[in-house]
Amino acid sequence: MPRPIRCRRIERLPVYRSFSPDDITAAESVQMTVDEFEALRLLDDEGLTQEACAARMNIARTTVTAIYDSARKKVADALVHGKRLLITGGCCEFEPVELHQIIMEKGSNTMRIAVTYESGEVYQHFGHSEQFKLYDAEDGKIIGEQVVDTNGSGHGALAGFLQAAHVDALICGGIGRGAQMALADAGIKLYAGVQGLADEAAKALAAGTLKYDPDAHCNHHGHHHDGDCRHDHCADHHCYGN
Repeated sequence: MPRPIRCRRIERLPVYRSFSPDDITAAESVQMTVDEFEALRLLDDEGLTQEACAARMNIARTTVTAIYDSARKKVADALVHGKRLLITGGCCEFEPVELHQIIMEKGSNTMRIAVTYESGEVYQHFGHSEQFKLYDAEDGKIIGEQVVDTNGSGHGALAGFLQAAHVDALICGGIGRGAQMALADAGIKLYAGVQGLADEAAKALAAGTLKYDPDAHCNHHGHHHDGDCRHDHCADHHCYGN
């Protein structure tokens, strides 16, 4: 029986998730995992030794060598053959970002919902969100709420911010593909394409009746998913750090 794969510790989620040549339309894609990106970041950007990189990622040096070689081959493939490079996935555990505000305590049986927030409404551009409103839900009802500032975090850092706040699900309007991948890697369930009052959206998600668009992007807000979201579906995620 093969040994189980040890999850690799990731200190910082990638800010940019997709790279494409600008002089052609890339017909093929190369997928680099987040742990491969982290090895590149630590070894080539920070200039660490493989031993130091292994310690930071909580893996063996031989594993660092293997994932680093894989990452470099993927970069070469994308550059030489004009392929799109995507960064997502991998067996990872993420270091939460530091929060500079007090977040309400979360119960062990609580689902925490975050909503992109502006003046009581669901803010329509995830990457420019200056505030989230957090809602704690149990047994289909909201039992606590709090508005929090994002501290000027860019779109690539917002997933880490939400993860550090122990968020299980995000409600928003439009959202880019890179941010969607970051949320998925952080174990946060996404409910996009939602408009209207933030409080009503959170209540609907808690009750399992929220209408949303799983294909919503930043320039696409009008279409809604016809089916209701079920509460057991809402809980189908990985909760890192909870």
